[in-house]
Amino acid sequence: MIKVTKTFLPPQDEYQAILKKAWNSGWITNRGHLVKELEVQLKDYLDVKNVICMTNGTLPIQIAIKALGLSGDIITTPFSYVATTSSIVWEGCNPVFVDIHPEYLTIDETKIEAAISKNTTAILATHVFGNPCNIDVIEAIAQKHNLKVIYDAAHCFGVTYKGKSVFEYGDVSTCSFHATKLFHTGEGGAAFFNSDELYNDFYYHHNFGHDGTERFFGIGINAKMSELQAAMGLAVFPYIESIIERREAIVFAYNKAFSNTSLSLLRLREATKWNFSYYPIICPSEKKLKIILDVLNANDIYPRRYFYPSLDELPYVSGYNCKVSRSIANRVLCLPLYHDLDKSQQEKIIELVKHSL
Repeated sequence: MIKVTKTFLPPQDEYQAILKKAWNSGWITNRGHLVKELEVQLKDYLDVKNVICMTNGTLPIQIAIKALGLSGDIITTPFSYVATTSSIVWEGCNPVFVDIHPEYLTIDETKIEAAISKNTTAILATHVFGNPCNIDVIEAIAQKHNLKVIYDAAHCFGVTYKGKSVFEYGDVSTCSFHATKLFHTGEGGAAFFNSDELYNDFYYHHNFGHDGTERFFGIGINAKMSELQAAMGLAVFPYIESIIERREAIVFAYNKAFSNTSLSLLRLREATKWNFSYYPIICPSEKKLKIILDVLNANDIYPRRYFYPSLDELPYVSGYNCKVSRSIANRVLCLPLYHDLDKSQQEKIIELVKHSL
């Protein structure tokens, strides 16, 4: 069976050796030594100022909405994972959808200003498949209209834009460390920010609101990463460069194979150093996508319709028809991409896709 992705698992003895530190200390949660060590390594590797590791990649988005004091309308993209929109609704705000660019697949920055109203408090945009939004334009719009900016950068580990980490942009950037991501902690995530004040707000929000053991700054929830999760991240870290290099080679082979077909491929934003996180193909029609999907499934190969459906079609939102996003969502398919997808497996995938076309 070939799945769309496969979790990289470091040698078990290496994971156990790191985990033994937590066993020896008896400290397995509440921000132990391993979580703090992971945050230091993340800051050094990514060259970022502030990071807080959390237990998953959705809570950082929810806490960002809370910590920034957002209310009313939040402009967002319909082409993302459901957590982007559900976090807005969960925190009592209203998602206002702006359609996407048909090649970059990120929010169409030329349509944002028309969606701004007196009730708008922020822009929550997704860097899709690790491909950055038009950050410069978005941040200029935000400054002009006094809006906060949150970037859902779930797919962006290691991505740089104009020479610096994509996590350094916006008021808050969030990332997922889910087991399906190229860097992972099994389940986990993080929030990144330049502001020390916002770092402090996030810190108490993700730890029940604690100010020491007997007082509280304000409202909070439990979003802390455990030592078990941090140990996995520390065990994965030594392999991250080789993981990215292997994925790059797989992407290169896919690109070469599909360059002169009826498939459309992801267009990367200029000045981007990409991380080869996903390999989406956009089929000429939904009918053609289903043919490809059926042929691959019949051969025990399981790509994923990702993202599908367009989020403006969710049952708890209404009043939107983002035509580009819906069209892309109906036709996009992410092909298998992971560290040990071997050459023969990839050749089989390519052959079947081209035959289906």
